[in-house]
Amino acid sequence: MSESQLIEYKESWRDEYLKWICGFANAQGGVLYIGKRDDGSVCGVADSKKLMEDIPNKVRDALGLIVDVDLITENGLDVIKITVEENPYPVNYKGEYHYRTGSTKQLLQGSALTNFLLRKTGKNWDSVPLENVGVEDLDKESFDIFHREAIRSGRMSKDDLKLSNQDLLEKLNLLDGTLLKRAAVLLFHRNPEKWITGSFVKIGFFETDADLRYQDEIHGSLMIQADRVIDLLYTKYLTAEISYDNITRIEHYPFPKDAVREAVFNALIHQDFSVGVPVQISVYKDKLYISNDCVFPASWTADTLMQKHRSLPHNPDIANTFFRAGFIESWGRGIEKICNLCKEYGIAEPEYTVHPNDIMMMFKANEPVNEPVNEPVNEPVKLVLAVIADNPNLSKEKIAEKIGMSRATVTRALAKLVEIGAIQRVGSDKSGHWEIVENGE
Repeated sequence: MSESQLIEYKESWRDEYLKWICGFANAQGGVLYIGKRDDGSVCGVADSKKLMEDIPNKVRDALGLIVDVDLITENGLDVIKITVEENPYPVNYKGEYHYRTGSTKQLLQGSALTNFLLRKTGKNWDSVPLENVGVEDLDKESFDIFHREAIRSGRMSKDDLKLSNQDLLEKLNLLDGTLLKRAAVLLFHRNPEKWITGSFVKIGFFETDADLRYQDEIHGSLMIQADRVIDLLYTKYLTAEISYDNITRIEHYPFPKDAVREAVFNALIHQDFSVGVPVQISVYKDKLYISNDCVFPASWTADTLMQKHRSLPHNPDIANTFFRAGFIESWGRGIEKICNLCKEYGIAEPEYTVHPNDIMMMFKANEPVNEPVNEPVNEPVKLVLAVIADNPNLSKEKIAEKIGMSRATVTRALAKLVEIGAIQRVGSDKSGHWEIVENGE
């Protein structure tokens, strides 16, 4: 039998192996064999009688644990078997917290240690209560977004939502007694960064990895971020290929909107907000990256993510509220849904890069798309220019009617054409006309 999550082999005893016992106790328990090689073959121990007395005492004195220490015989050789049960409370060895994951022992530090200690005391990071903030400080728009989306998704009815904000938070399990949990502040406060640094989304468009063209930050509650991030991506950062079916205008973006939405929402609910680094979205001509800091369950890998797995959100209270709003699926189906949406759209499944403390997802388009400009008007620019070339006397309203876009979109397109020197206005706004500049771009 090879080494595993629950089994470790050592040829002889060293006191440093108390760390391995500590790791087992902090994880799911396990068995440490003394007198076996890494491949499980028996080499035996010569001083078994003394070790049978020393090991239980050393474990008790160093870790405060009582473990079963048994002497067994294999192939005529003595082997010591140390059985460690999972401990309900955190166990440390000389102030260090060790954890068994896979067939390795990890020293817990930073946010991983914080989350481990919270979990062992029956809490998650987002369930910790905050003082000096109350229900009356929360944001009406954020509650309105939740109501709208919960009703639209069918996850909650209008009757379910005939509640005060206080009662709704209670129903969503976002209160700890009379105090708001961190999740409540993140979800419904207009400025959660007052308590939780980095709780926003940053988006940037990159020409190359080193050439950032422009960027935006989306601040506010998670309800507001969830409501606005996708719209901003698909109006300013991603360019659609335009085609027509008879008179029907068809826009085809490089990535399916529903898949990107699911990915962004997953990043928000799994984000390790204790790190203070925002969720980051990097947009290129032909690819899009979404990255967030996170704490994975022990032994998870990129392969684990791509397989069917349990739903284990890092922030379960936030995840539950997103589910009630209809933003996400339950039962760990988010990645499966994203992959299926990409297949249906005709692009490759997203690629995942998993590091110990963060994850990055990459969507890749089949072909490079046209370069976006600093405002989301490059396709309207072409259409407006074509209409002006045909009839330079049309008003903004008539141009908007011709191309099937809003007056505001036409106004932006005209401003862009003037800015780049492609057109100029001759005469007054009311009685003048547009003139195409021959040497314009």
